[in-house]
Amino acid sequence: MAASTVRPDAGAGPPSALRRGLRTFGTLLIVLSATTPASSVFVIAPGVIGQAGTGAFWSFAAAALVGVLMAFVYAELASAYPLTGGEYAIVGRTLGTLPGFVLLGLLLVTQVLIVAVIALGAGTYLGVLVHGADPRVVAAVTIVAATVVAVLDIKVNALVTGVFLAIEMAALGVLAGLGFGHVERPFTDLLAHPVVAAGGSGGGGGGLTAASAGLIGAATAVAIFAYNGYGSAVYFGEETHDAHRSIARAILWALGITVAAELVPVTAVLLGAPDLGGLFASSNMIGDFVTARGGSALDTALSLAIALAILNAVIAIVLLTARLLFSSGRDGTWSPRVDRGLRAIHPRFGTPWVATVLTGALSAAACFVPERFLLVVTGTSLVVVYGALCLAVLAGRRNGTTAHAAYRMPWFPLAPVAALAALGYVIYQNARDPAVGRPSLLVTALVMAVAAAYFVLVLRRRGGWVLKDAPGDGDAPGGPSAESNPGPGPDSDSGPGPGPDSGPGSGSASGTGPR
Repeated sequence: MAASTVRPDAGAGPPSALRRGLRTFGTLLIVLSATTPASSVFVIAPGVIGQAGTGAFWSFAAAALVGVLMAFVYAELASAYPLTGGEYAIVGRTLGTLPGFVLLGLLLVTQVLIVAVIALGAGTYLGVLVHGADPRVVAAVTIVAATVVAVLDIKVNALVTGVFLAIEMAALGVLAGLGFGHVERPFTDLLAHPVVAAGGSGGGGGGLTAASAGLIGAATAVAIFAYNGYGSAVYFGEETHDAHRSIARAILWALGITVAAELVPVTAVLLGAPDLGGLFASSNMIGDFVTARGGSALDTALSLAIALAILNAVIAIVLLTARLLFSSGRDGTWSPRVDRGLRAIHPRFGTPWVATVLTGALSAAACFVPERFLLVVTGTSLVVVYGALCLAVLAGRRNGTTAHAAYRMPWFPLAPVAALAALGYVIYQNARDPAVGRPSLLVTALVMAVAAAYFVLVLRRRGGWVLKDAPGDGDAPGGPSAESNPGPGPDSDSGPGPGPDSGPGSGSASGTGPR
């Protein structure tokens, strides 16, 4: 019997497992909301266009190729371990517990801050209604509202995010229609003769010049981030039916839909802009384009749609970050009291409500941190996560820890090897950027070092760190069941065998890979 069909008796105590209430489509709605294509087009795409000009088409196309490679990697690993811990739970079971914990530390820091980064964009678009509002306050209120929704049943969240996602996709459809309805230059110009502002990023009134391969390549590093989010389906693995198959499908569908939803309107803007020089020099590229082609009223309407898209993204990312915190508590990462709180599940909604509230509180507080600090801390974490997953899928094939995966990527090992090469290029481009990229790499390394120190000085002294599966989870495939460490110390509540808070089957399916 699937875990979702088990209803505890009234006197059976609090639930110990998340409620399995999603099908593939519901998971896909939440994942697409976390990816937030409209926010990427309106917020991230202008940076790509400012850097590569009409070569942004090639930047987004190349980023889509990297996305396909990483989607294959995510799908195979998630079908082996569809656990709510996401990337760290996978890496810990394939590469070993130390790499897994280092990734957990990096994700905990960056995910909380990413919620704030996204929410801060809401103030820009809600400004059409509330003039002079402090964007930090708007962002914090947005996160609080999203947190209230995120505590509710996961099926309710799928419905809410689905409605907002429909509005978001409609806004992108309008944008694409404005561009393709007023084509100013042939598509072949984007392919064969990409141009950029002669004065560099921001235009400067110097006319246009050919966009070099170097500029297009550098902008590709930014475009990769615009597509990110499709892999977050794994965080809902313990709430999705037939997860070892459904999550892989959701990841691949999410990547395909995201690429289409972003590449098509970006292409439309590049083809339909009345004046490329004016587009490149604009501080509000998409808004000015909409005003020029559809008028100020339409720009206001689309601004409100983007504000809803940002709220939708905040809801979705609070959902997945809360599950990351929940999983860390289940794995006995902190003190016994903190762990018990983090793994608490709402008796009515079946959601990790304490972890959700804590995520919202921390993210709302982060809105008052200087935005440049947020960008520096979160800027390159994705590169490390992607790189770790590429190594994990290679190791999993070699040491057998992913042999039970229901999905196998085609043309292995092409995808992880090619993705690692692309990620190396992204790191190179970031290292050349003294403003954000290089400091971000240094901060990422520092966070990872602190996580490693906690593992060695705290968890290892306790006796180890044991990764656990969902209690009584009959819906997940059976993987290797060796424990990651010799055994927990007296301060850990993640001992071998079921404890008072862990149902049958909660023994670890943990990493047996090389240390």
